[in-house]
Amino acid sequence: MEEKVKKAAALKYERGRDRAPRLVAKGKGAVAEKIVEIARETGVEVLEDRELVEFLVALDVGQEIPPELYRAVAEVLAYVYRVIRQGTP
Repeated sequence: MEEKVKKAAALKYERGRDRAPRLVAKGKGAVAEKIVEIARETGVEVLEDRELVEFLVALDVGQEIPPELYRAVAEVLAYVYRVIRQGTP
């Protein structure tokens, strides 16, 4: 059985500056593991969504997410805000 390569993407959104969240990092394998490690070390919430990450890693770093991904990213952001507000997933 073929082992799947880990993939990761990081988004950033600055209200008043960005029209939509922007891809700030992406990677596969060791790079993906480092992205997740840095996120966890700095207190950034990490959510696994294999379908969404496939779309995100196809974008260029610095690119805003396309409108087709707004709903999926909004669901991720809603989850993150709930976690932050409650203090637990």
